[in-house]
Amino acid sequence: MKKQMFLSGLKGIPNGISVGYVITIIISLLVRDGDYSPVVYTLMNQFENEISAVIFQTALFAVMGFVNSVAILVWDMEDWGLLKQTGTHFFVVFITMFPVAYFSHWIERSFRGFVIFFCIATIMFAVVWVIQYCTWKYKIKKINEKLGGKL
Repeated sequence: MKKQMFLSGLKGIPNGISVGYVITIIISLLVRDGDYSPVVYTLMNQFENEISAVIFQTALFAVMGFVNSVAILVWDMEDWGLLKQTGTHFFVVFITMFPVAYFSHWIERSFRGFVIFFCIATIMFAVVWVIQYCTWKYKIKKINEKLGGKL
């Protein structure tokens, strides 16, 4: 299981980097009026040059992808209930995303910033969860219909 977790995490690194850069594009569109900024200025100001900030942020994206890909394995825990799987997955994803958002300066560094981030993360997680739940429920219904006709 540990080997499977590690390999899954490695496969998730490119996804984390990709998602991270999509986020930088979105932030650039919202904040920079169409000019692309690979890192926010407050992060860039913590480093000697822009490339160091970009490398740091890319490493954070890689960690995000690694952990999120390992967290997905919680859905394979057949002896766990849906509530335990959902809670564990949300917790692992949140404790990964929050430091990435904090250290990348995507959020305000205050209690208010934490609350806003928590609310956005919870809403996004819930929307994706409901979509996935409905999709699988529909697929299972179709499978059962096909099996019902063959019995």
